Amino acid sequence: MMHRRTRLLAGLLLAAGVLTVLVSQRRLVAETPPPAEKPVAFSAEDVAFYEKEILPILKQNCYKCHGDGKERGNFSMENRERFLKGGDLGPAVLLDKLRDSNFLKAIEYRDGLEMPPSGKLPADKIAKLTEWANRKLPFPANALVAAASKSTRGKVTDEDRKYWAYQPVKPQPIPAVKQADWIQNPIDAFILAKLEAKGLKPNPPADKLSLVRRLYYDLTGLPPTPEQIDAFVNDNSPNAYERLVDALLASPHYGEKWGRHWLDLVHYAETNGYERDGPKPNVWRYRDYVIKSFNDDKPFDQFIREQLAGDEIDRNKPENMIATGFYRIGLWDDEPADYPQAVADEFDEIVATTSQVFLGMTMNCARCHDHKIDPMPQTDYYALKAFFVDISRYSDTRDVSSPNNLADITPKEFRELTPQEREERENRKMKLRGEITKLEDQVIKRMPAPLQRASEGDERPKVIREQLPKFIQREEQRQLDRLRRDLDRISRAPSPRQELALAVNRANPFPPPTHVHLRGNAHAQGPIVEPAFPTVLGFPKPKLPEVKRDAKSSGRRTVLANWIASKENPLTARVFVNRLWQHHFGKGIVPSSNDFGKIGEAPTHPELLDYLAQQFMDANWSVKKMHKLMLMSSTYQQSSKGEPKALQVDPANQLLWRFPMRRLIAEEVRDSILAVSGSLNAQMFGPSIYPPIPREVLAGQSVPGQGWHTSPPEQANRRSVYVHIKRSLQVPILIQHDQADPDTSCPVRYTTTVPTQALGMLNGEFTNQQAQSLAERVLKDEPKDRNAQICRVIRLTVGRAPTAEEVAADAAFLDKLQQEFKLNAAEAFRQYCLMAINSNEFIYLD
Repeated sequence: MMHRRTRLLAGLLLAAGVLTVLVSQRRLVAETPPPAEKPVAFSAEDVAFYEKEILPILKQNCYKCHGDGKERGNFSMENRERFLKGGDLGPAVLLDKLRDSNFLKAIEYRDGLEMPPSGKLPADKIAKLTEWANRKLPFPANALVAAASKSTRGKVTDEDRKYWAYQPVKPQPIPAVKQADWIQNPIDAFILAKLEAKGLKPNPPADKLSLVRRLYYDLTGLPPTPEQIDAFVNDNSPNAYERLVDALLASPHYGEKWGRHWLDLVHYAETNGYERDGPKPNVWRYRDYVIKSFNDDKPFDQFIREQLAGDEIDRNKPENMIATGFYRIGLWDDEPADYPQAVADEFDEIVATTSQVFLGMTMNCARCHDHKIDPMPQTDYYALKAFFVDISRYSDTRDVSSPNNLADITPKEFRELTPQEREERENRKMKLRGEITKLEDQVIKRMPAPLQRASEGDERPKVIREQLPKFIQREEQRQLDRLRRDLDRISRAPSPRQELALAVNRANPFPPPTHVHLRGNAHAQGPIVEPAFPTVLGFPKPKLPEVKRDAKSSGRRTVLANWIASKENPLTARVFVNRLWQHHFGKGIVPSSNDFGKIGEAPTHPELLDYLAQQFMDANWSVKKMHKLMLMSSTYQQSSKGEPKALQVDPANQLLWRFPMRRLIAEEVRDSILAVSGSLNAQMFGPSIYPPIPREVLAGQSVPGQGWHTSPPEQANRRSVYVHIKRSLQVPILIQHDQADPDTSCPVRYTTTVPTQALGMLNGEFTNQQAQSLAERVLKDEPKDRNAQICRVIRLTVGRAPTAEEVAADAAFLDKLQQEFKLNAAEAFRQYCLMAINSNEFIYLD
């Protein structure tokens, strides 16, 4: 009888129409296709038998998946050559072993294979198909050379390589334009050239208030204070704007803002997911590494190498080891029903993230078959996977001594215990050993006298090992196991000052071969592939390092990292500058920023993209220099106002004739509320925080509150980038405003507008508490003058000074709350503050 799991998998594959043999308790291995036969000339009688008796059966029952141009499972029945060749799992018919042929097994419903899946054919049709096989599969002569036999599936052509994204980055001439006085740097020339070609003009500059708020949010994710706004608005020096750009790029809050974008891409989370969703210890160090890297303007090519191969480059450098947390932040099934498939899924996550984030290639689409759109054979997927197979599988990290995941990054001067700590540890160990000996002696007393005497000398370890299990009671065994675990844990426990990081701490220098998984099934191993770069990019076969016996890893990932981070790679620089552009201008030059392939969207300004990529590499991969180049352009400094003609010609603003208005992202919403209320704790780095979550939300957990210990108020009010990211439980105000899904790479935060956002802001505990804090702050700043209080609230929340009419209207609103709704003055003002942080002007820029 087939195992349940095998039978279930067979059912799924058969339902998809895949010709697959699933035999109980046996791994599937692709058979080697027979050598191509010479064309066979069949008699007129054989051909007539095929056309009259066989072809109607095939068309009625099989062509839905395997004919008329369809090749489910890479198997076509349209000509003899393809029929003999079979599909993903080898030949369909073995002419010298007909009874072993997959085709006959399928139609006879043998060995777990059932075709067609809709129901077994009648006996007379099975007999005719069997006779056709016995006649060696006669086909008409014209079918022997049918076009279907000339499939180019899995092949990469010279025409494929001509696609723009696969071409080298080339220097671009600066376009000539008519409105030359608008140009502040070459970016403007590329933008203006396309506008002029459409008869459009760019918008006038934004006012200084809009500009200062735009800059603060884009570079720090925080609102400017009224004092910071006034300092810029009142500064009429010609370089005031540039000095503000430089100051914000130097702010420590810059890394918090831009590090968050990177964490979206690599789907950073701090738990494993699945049912238990257990925590990943010390994973926050990777988040801090990302923030520090952006603040330090670490060259992007170095940033790549450290994350992909930090443990191979220099294991003694803490940040290198921390960077490899890149591999440990994904989903992990701690109790997989199908272990090989779970391991394959974990590697798929690494392949998908690496290829999309660094290269803009959806290599994961080629896991089960050749990519349907882009020139990526299935073998390319597994060739990329082969770079990573030396990585040890993530394991249970509840034990801090786990060697796979946790790297010791403790500074040398802090690694040793103090004499007092050492003495305390030894005393604890001595006590545990005494308790273990006492329990063992208790059991030994039940043994025969010869064994008791043997236990008193050198034979004691042998007696304990071989005889104790025969005489010990269940409860005693449990107690002994606990004592031994405690002793082992204390013996291996780190120093109180030891610093650990979730990392690739153990790799296999001699990894197993990488097989193609047929149809993506880890149990169906196909040909072996070696590490290689995507075929379509035309790079030579990588030269892998010779591995020595004492090596800590295979060195493969360094080869991959160096290739991705090289200036010769046509994709890396393009992909990253496109991301910078996306976050400054609302949409990438290539809008599908994780997919530069043919299924993605074409670039709106391909020449500008190449210009930026070249500038990025020439500037030693400096991210901050690229920021400044974009921010200093007239394109960035435009107003966001609409213009009738431009709206008609380019309603989607693809040509950037105006600056795009945007809503704050989830973290900016929460951080801005904390900032204007005066509650924001600016403390950086360290273990994550746990803001309060309403009981109603926690009640949705299988164990309410599990994995979420609420932080003290001052810690809970730190920036949102430091909030613990639990895959199965997210902070309401963040998830309501489209926080990134941490299960997959998130290249774009799509903005939704739904009633629950407004309802959550008006009724949520967090916003109501912060409205109270805002009210208390303003009443402290302006204790007597109500109009001054109103002005202060508006300035704190939206930056501008209100008009006299606006102040009067808001004062009337406060009067109404007190007179009509009978609220006292303090509660009325709190409600007013709640309204202020719910306004569109607070949540939207420009």
